[in-house]
Amino acid sequence: MNVEKTIPILRIFDYDKAVEFYIDWLGFEIVWEHHFEENTPVYMEVAKDGLTLHLSEHHGDGTPGSRVFVWCKNLKEYHQQLIDKKYKYNKPGFDETFYGSWCVEVIDPFANKILFNEKKAENISKRTSE
Repeated sequence: MNVEKTIPILRIFDYDKAVEFYIDWLGFEIVWEHHFEENTPVYMEVAKDGLTLHLSEHHGDGTPGSRVFVWCKNLKEYHQQLIDKKYKYNKPGFDETFYGSWCVEVIDPFANKILFNEKKAENISKRTSE
């Protein structure tokens, strides 16, 4: 088996709130949306910088309060972009972790958490010099 990509499915309950959070604030783009027919729940794919998420209004497609852990680069700059947007429902910190990284944790309107992590520079240089 060769894994090509992992795509978490997060449960959402309100399309407009999801767009406000994921598109307008976090900067994802909508790749596609699907409805089985008019006035039915949405299932959609959003993506940003190599991270793909599926957001679903369908019952049983995920549990509110899920967590997604993401390794990334340039986290400080992304954090500042988020702060500069002045999103009134979320003001994430830029926190040092016990596992040697920086972390920006965001919580969507449906209690799902995304933990964006970047390895601290001194940890990277320690490993490469060993």
